[in-house]
Amino acid sequence: MSDERATWGIEPVPERLRVFGFLDTSLLWGNLGVSLLVIVAGAALVPALSLPRALVAIALGGVIGQAMLSAAAAIGAQARVPAMVLLRAPLGRRGSSLPTAINVLQTLGWTVFELLVIATAAAALSDRLLGFRAQWLWTLVFGVVALGFGLAGPIGVVRTFIRRIAVWAVPLALAYLVWWTFRDAHLATLWHQPGKGGMSVWQGADVVVGITVSWIPLAADYTRFSRDGRSAFWGSALGYLVPNVGLLALGAVIVLSRDLLDAAALPAAVAAGGAAAVLALLALTVGETDDAFANAYSAAVSLQNLVPGAPLRLLVTLTTAVGTIGALTIDLVSYQTFLLLLGSFFVPLFAVLLADWLVADGRYAPETHVFAAPAWRLGPVVAWLAGFGVYQWLYPTGPSWWVELVSHLHPPSWGIGATVPSFVVSFALGGAILKLGPQTVRPQGA
Repeated sequence: MSDERATWGIEPVPERLRVFGFLDTSLLWGNLGVSLLVIVAGAALVPALSLPRALVAIALGGVIGQAMLSAAAAIGAQARVPAMVLLRAPLGRRGSSLPTAINVLQTLGWTVFELLVIATAAAALSDRLLGFRAQWLWTLVFGVVALGFGLAGPIGVVRTFIRRIAVWAVPLALAYLVWWTFRDAHLATLWHQPGKGGMSVWQGADVVVGITVSWIPLAADYTRFSRDGRSAFWGSALGYLVPNVGLLALGAVIVLSRDLLDAAALPAAVAAGGAAAVLALLALTVGETDDAFANAYSAAVSLQNLVPGAPLRLLVTLTTAVGTIGALTIDLVSYQTFLLLLGSFFVPLFAVLLADWLVADGRYAPETHVFAAPAWRLGPVVAWLAGFGVYQWLYPTGPSWWVELVSHLHPPSWGIGATVPSFVVSFALGGAILKLGPQTVRPQGA
């Protein structure tokens, strides 16, 4: 049974394997929400925004992004198939290939980022305790750990690692990190310190939404094992929103009080705080490993949408190896642009998925809506690309040549960011096309 749970492919998950209740789902998403990289995303909001305005952006973006993530989690639990396979319903079997390719790239990118920050933290610890860094060695070690998690599968990770170890170690480490952050921070001074400009509250919210919606193309990979949509929705909402918003706010305070602008500087600074700091950083480093696992695992599951016959264990080994090699060969850099690019792809994509799911009366029958979908559903694909175009028009993000090209279109200064307009355009256009256009006959199932 354990092997079956770990290697289940793209077929609908049977009832006997739907074992995640509210508690398991909350624990999983709670651990995925705890990441040193989330702190760095919060740091990206200041000093452009003042601390009060950054907190407003975090709250606004956190709630908007979490509403999308939790809805995607619930749809995945209802349909019982992985996220990229689920997109066959609105986009068609071949139409789902484009978001699948984008998701594989983003999950491999996140695997690299996660292994980099884990190895950086481990190197800071070994430098303090043993007198050597050997970051390359720690990259390999935690790459192997992430591979082990990937081969165990989501159920194995929750039952053997999160329930037994992370649920105790991570909260204690976070408590110390909060104390370390506020110990020498002069909050009154920070609160009244003005922002330097260059970013609005809504643009800051776009950054926050970006880090949350990056999980939308992964959500169903895990909630397909949930018992029902309600536990998937509320488990992901409670589990992810609280640590995500808290760590984003912590990142903003850290960068203002300690001038730490990137993840590479944070581990060394924490490790310098004494024995308690070392233990806290060790717990966070170990806890971070499940984020690397989640991205490498979802990259493998996404690839199965393109090559259904490939063994999942082989694909997990491949994606983890690629992520590890990437972490060995590139440096950790600012990824604010990366987050905004993810938002421009995945916000309108979710809008189209939600519109199609609602048109299907809030229920996908995998045998008819997913696996019997036509090759292409061009209307929803156009609606997705329209939303992407709106996002990029309002907040051009990417290579310099692209930003310069879009700037010639004179984006308006509406002051509401790009997330909400992009979602509204794709949802409204997709819903109208699905309701009013020629319909593909898809029999309803249970």
